[in-house]
Amino acid sequence: MCSAAFSQSKLVALSFDDGPNTTTTVQMLDVLKKHNVKASFFVIGKNINEESAKVMVRAHNEGHDIENHSKTHSNMPTLSADSIKSEIEFTSALVAKYVGERPQLFRPPYIALNQTMYDNIDLTFICGEGSNDWEDNVSADQRVEKILAAAKDGLIYLLHDFEGNSKTVEAVDRIIPILKERGYTFVTVRELMKQKKLKPQRGVIYTHIQ
Repeated sequence: MCSAAFSQSKLVALSFDDGPNTTTTVQMLDVLKKHNVKASFFVIGKNINEESAKVMVRAHNEGHDIENHSKTHSNMPTLSADSIKSEIEFTSALVAKYVGERPQLFRPPYIALNQTMYDNIDLTFICGEGSNDWEDNVSADQRVEKILAAAKDGLIYLLHDFEGNSKTVEAVDRIIPILKERGYTFVTVRELMKQKKLKPQRGVIYTHIQ
């Protein structure tokens, strides 16, 4: 889609945390492919192995962005500067090894932040609007309701493709056609930043890009 077409649409970005895996990530990719939607996957380094890496490569080849969600999903404000750097470099290096480019964006585990992280992570920090989809007792219907209610131009959605999270797969399958009917276009977080002409600032974490 050209920039002119983007400018006529309201833009939202789907993003998914805690992959890659060979089950739920695959199901999510199938749903995104079905609807011709591109998204951003924030991966955990320790989840990348020879098999899950194939899924990550598929995601990249199908036009999705692969971003950094740390190595171990630790509470990073409790870590030293060197440990923080190690967490990021481990994951970025593995992503580069398999997909040929390094992540540009970082989502902090638990959205836990401190100045040491900002000082030692040279990536743009991303948060997002969630739907409590990490809680199994939140039904697919409730996830759909929360996602639809939050929609606005420039919004980043924070969802999860961890193993077994089939309710979010179902919710995404349902919300995409509804939001398209409401005039929204789905883009990756990187594309959203580009279209909104955002110049990322150090010390800022982004959920809504105007």
